[in-house]
Amino acid sequence: MTITFVGHGYVGLVSASIFADLGNKVWVIGHTLNKIKNLKKGIIPIYEPGLEEIVKRNINAGRLIFTMEYSPAISESDIVFIAVGTPSTQTGDADLRAVLNVAGKIGKNLTKYTVVATKSTVPAGTNRKIRKIIEEVKPKNVEFDYASVPEFLREGQAISDTLAPDRIVIGTESKKAQDKLIELHKPIGAPLVLTNFDTAELIKYAANSFLAIKISYANAIAKLSELSGADGLKVLEGIGKDSRIGDKFLSPGPGYGGSCFPKDVKALISIAKDLDYDFGLLTEAEHVNSQAKRDIVRKVRKVLPELKGKIIAVLGLAFKPETDDMRDAPSIDIIELLQKDGVRVKAYDPQAQETSRKVLSDIEYSKDPYGAVKDADALIVATEWNEFKEIDLEKVKRLMKSPIIIDARNIYDPEKAKSLGFKYIGVGR
Repeated sequence: MTITFVGHGYVGLVSASIFADLGNKVWVIGHTLNKIKNLKKGIIPIYEPGLEEIVKRNINAGRLIFTMEYSPAISESDIVFIAVGTPSTQTGDADLRAVLNVAGKIGKNLTKYTVVATKSTVPAGTNRKIRKIIEEVKPKNVEFDYASVPEFLREGQAISDTLAPDRIVIGTESKKAQDKLIELHKPIGAPLVLTNFDTAELIKYAANSFLAIKISYANAIAKLSELSGADGLKVLEGIGKDSRIGDKFLSPGPGYGGSCFPKDVKALISIAKDLDYDFGLLTEAEHVNSQAKRDIVRKVRKVLPELKGKIIAVLGLAFKPETDDMRDAPSIDIIELLQKDGVRVKAYDPQAQETSRKVLSDIEYSKDPYGAVKDADALIVATEWNEFKEIDLEKVKRLMKSPIIIDARNIYDPEKAKSLGFKYIGVGR
């Protein structure tokens, strides 16, 4: 089958590469000349474990083609996926300008029956707008069908999530389009959820927002445990053993971040407002998430009452391990709050230091964890990279000015850290 992805971010690039690896001819249309030039050479603009090898393999096999032109990619394709970004606006709504613009370009380049499907996360009703745009601009004698096929990729695990997803959601009003999309996904063999546009659109927002609520609940329990003297991690372990609840996303920390949860929570709150529904549960989850970041800074202030002029080491900048994504990373708010208190920040992240430079200023970046902690008055672990779990804590203690660890990810054994002479502060402990 020949397919096209419009967009080469996490979703577009990973999905296109995997479908090419499964034997399809896949076009990827981008809008930035430098990125397309690099992609043609196998140089990818994101960090995702294993992705570069798959991209290069399929470029060399002639199955993966990068271009800035809509023709001949669209005219050759059986299925065209829209996979461009829908970031939050200042009001929390999804910014749909890129999606709607792309829809018009796709429509103008259709030459034969094609299934056009949206992978971008969009509010309910958007796909009907996209279908209308395509109908208005397409050649009169060309037929097409429309579908919504939302993605559920986790950064750092996007390849495995594409090859072995929990489910594949296909929303369409056309049996022909549904059959075509089922055929494309057959080698993956995941359970199918077959539904209409509006339901498929809402499933994505509902899933991410539910997980955001679960993370916020874990942080709320951790905070309550700290105040009451309970062991928050044991409390969460106890409820996580309940098969009705499960232990996934029940780990307390500095809050959620990344390209999906923050914007999708905001978007679903906005969608609810447009429908005159006060989604108070989700609004409070967002509040708890913001509080979780501020609580890390409060812990620092508690152990170092006078912060002006102090050096704080931050290990981890990306919102999660195995990615270089800094979008809404908890480290951003934590560092900016510390800087307002007059702190000098030294930081290290195995992959995100270059992307960090675009969103954070006045940081001293180190080549390794030990350079970051040298002469530091306190250490904050903001991302749970495996590299940090294996760090030599005795060496860290020797390098630091004062042995204080604020472990925002609970990656260290408190008793071991204390036995080495650290003042250790976790989350919910």
